[in-house]
Amino acid sequence: MQNRLPYFIVALGVALFFVYSSIFVVNEREQAIVLRFGQIQDVKAEPGIYFKLPFAFMDADRVQYVEDRALRFDLPNIRVQVRGGAFYEVDAFAVYRITDARRFRETVSADREAAESRLRTRLDAALRRVYGLRNFDAALSEERGSMMSDVRNDLQAAAESLGLQVTDVRIRRTDLTQEVSQQTFQRMKAERLAEAELIRARGNEESQRRRAIADRQVVELQAEAQRDSEILRGEGDAQRNSIFADAFQRDPAFFEFYRSMRAYVASMSNQGTTMVLSPDSDFFRFFNSGVGTGGAGQAVPTPVTPPAAVGN
Repeated sequence: MQNRLPYFIVALGVALFFVYSSIFVVNEREQAIVLRFGQIQDVKAEPGIYFKLPFAFMDADRVQYVEDRALRFDLPNIRVQVRGGAFYEVDAFAVYRITDARRFRETVSADREAAESRLRTRLDAALRRVYGLRNFDAALSEERGSMMSDVRNDLQAAAESLGLQVTDVRIRRTDLTQEVSQQTFQRMKAERLAEAELIRARGNEESQRRRAIADRQVVELQAEAQRDSEILRGEGDAQRNSIFADAFQRDPAFFEFYRSMRAYVASMSNQGTTMVLSPDSDFFRFFNSGVGTGGAGQAVPTPVTPPAAVGN
């Protein structure tokens, strides 16, 4: 019995080795391609434990793992020409998945670098085509989403031929080249100066319009005030004349005497005024007689003989 124990251990080890060589594990981030003599025997896309023929020598059953998750490759600093002839620098990247592991193995031997190299060439061409159909402003507007969709659609056919699916294409950067940047700056500067001149011209036009309205309102207000003042003055004169007429009708002699006294005050109150009048002038009738032109019996001041020339 003791002599058989080493053989039993050896047999057990060989059996375990065969079992170990026949088992492979696929996790949730991988796919497994089972190759037998270089030909694809099976593809395992679901995670779990699987079996194959033991040993991998002489190109017997062999397992090749490929990714089963979203992958990305970048396309930096490409020079594209937009509609109009200007050139711009663009950075972009694409996100893809390996959806057909069998075709992926058959076309590029499941080599990611080879597949991405082909997709990078097609992505470069798609970006140039999409940018060439549009102006630069399109990449900075709402049209950016449709541009990325067009690039993804152009890339999709090439990706499917490799067993891949492009899920997204993004443009990270769109910059002006140095020469175009200077030209764009000068153009934008000229546009802003023109816009400023237009705003300034509109402001001057508006100020002149408002000034004309204000001047017209001033003239209208002055005319209305002048009209009102003339009306009030006319009404005052009419009221004054009415009062004078009423006073004259009540006592004509006193009214005449009052007006003569006012005339004396008005004519002799100015300094340096000289009048040459005859003593018999009607102007001095209230100085020459005790009674004016009024009715009899009216008392008047004591008559004063005026000089021939009166001066202050």
